[in-house]
Amino acid sequence: MTASYDKTISQAQSNETQKLVDAFNALDTDSKLAWFYLVYKKMGDSVTPAAPAAAEPELSPILSEDYFKLSDEEQLAIMRDIVNRKDTEYSRAYGAIKENNQLLVWYAWAVAMGDTVVDLPSTYQPTKEINDLLSQIEGLEFEEQISVFRTISGELGYTDVKPIATQAETGKTSSL
Repeated sequence: MTASYDKTISQAQSNETQKLVDAFNALDTDSKLAWFYLVYKKMGDSVTPAAPAAAEPELSPILSEDYFKLSDEEQLAIMRDIVNRKDTEYSRAYGAIKENNQLLVWYAWAVAMGDTVVDLPSTYQPTKEINDLLSQIEGLEFEEQISVFRTISGELGYTDVKPIATQAETGKTSSL
């Protein structure tokens, strides 16, 4: 499966996987961040990166090298901005990369949590909604899991790039 440049087209392929994306979208900001961490903690080896040959980590140094040098408060604010699709430097950098690289960003952050990335509070307990969503995703086939992860990660961040109109929409053929 290739990454879609049209962020309005869901990569969740079935009604079941789309329901999981909708359940994620219903979570509050910090619950979404906790969900990402818990997904990678439980399933990171199978998720990372979704397609090793398709991820290009050098495309997002601001989200890796620069990000790791920030304070916990700055890192958390950046994660929240990305989840909330705010128009910020980091959210734009995230929104400009393909879904496979977006998955790689979340993986790198999850692996570094508690070390060079802000960690979940030690007293944190996932909500029933988060645990239910994790359980449902674990029950999916690998391809379905990846479609959910790509859809969720691809809907985050900020971009003002719009998809190119199709010939059916414009009535015109493209020219070179």
